[in-house]
Amino acid sequence: MNAPEPKIPSRQHDVTPAEWQARVDLAAAYRLVAHFRWDDLVFTHVTVRVPGTEDQFLINPYGFMFDEITASSLVKIDLAGNKLDDSPYPVNPAGFTIHSAIHAARHDAACVLHTHTLNGVAVSAQKDGVLPISQQSIFVLGSLAYHDYEGVALRDDEKPRLVADLGDRNYLMLRNHGLLTLGATVADAVVAMYLFEAVCTIQVRAQSGGGPLTTIAPEIVSTSARQAMQVTRGQGAGALAWPGLLRRLDRIDPSYRS
Repeated sequence: MNAPEPKIPSRQHDVTPAEWQARVDLAAAYRLVAHFRWDDLVFTHVTVRVPGTEDQFLINPYGFMFDEITASSLVKIDLAGNKLDDSPYPVNPAGFTIHSAIHAARHDAACVLHTHTLNGVAVSAQKDGVLPISQQSIFVLGSLAYHDYEGVALRDDEKPRLVADLGDRNYLMLRNHGLLTLGATVADAVVAMYLFEAVCTIQVRAQSGGGPLTTIAPEIVSTSARQAMQVTRGQGAGALAWPGLLRRLDRIDPSYRS
């Protein structure tokens, strides 16, 4: 017998227009994670800061598949993972450990996206990490940090080390664990993850050929930020790609907006 899909009343008129837009964008991010098959059942997270606040965030209701998430089902929490609204759905405070550390330290990062994809974890287990072997890789390498594995991220004492390792970078490879991106917008974090995942997939495939790999010169990697702004006409990849991604979602299933 199939489990019934949850019936969720709309919260659109219970929150500010700015929060509602953040909810729609975050729900879209969850749907895109499912669409691109970056999800790990229900065990990763995307979070966004509620506009106009420093210590309120939106996160997925724990146990929902990512292709079920809607703007109204998202749960509002504080930095400790405590619920701030009357949502009937639970959250996973342990799953917010990494996100809360980054949100608290990086006020420029409105959105944090974390995945456990097969290719991402595979590269995170490699001693040399991301290799400069593809055009895509230079854009990640220009803002990439690493954090060593300390077990399942449950302890608060890991937070300062994670934040120190991240610094001012926007891509974080969690060794033996997965990938993480930060963005000033949901769009920026999602498009950054699309790139990060592509880099890892290309690397695993290139290595599987068994032959020697051609690497890109460091002086080319060092120009990646300037090249990125040129190819996106100064808009940034997130702003350029996001409208089209939303149109794709709307064609597939627009219910994320509800």
